[in-house]
Amino acid sequence: MDTRVALIGIVVEKTESTEKMNALLHQYGDYIIGRMGIPYKKRNISVISVVVDAPADVISALSGKLGMLPGINTKTIYSKVPPLSTGDMD
Repeated sequence: MDTRVALIGIVVEKTESTEKMNALLHQYGDYIIGRMGIPYKKRNISVISVVVDAPADVISALSGKLGMLPGINTKTIYSKVPPLSTGDMD
């Protein structure tokens, strides 16, 4: 199966959803390359960047599940780097 590199941008507006968000990210942890979070106290939000290398359907599922959480907004950007076969990921 081919994998893609993508960036999932997350804006957290309601901290009540962070536990469920973190549970989802943990569930998809095998695909996550890295994660960076920036709290913006002045606006009472957090901005999180999650970089993944996964099949397109997995990326879409994760982004969709995150975006369905109350107070969580997401946007996914796919790299133009050619897909890799999972056998090439060693």
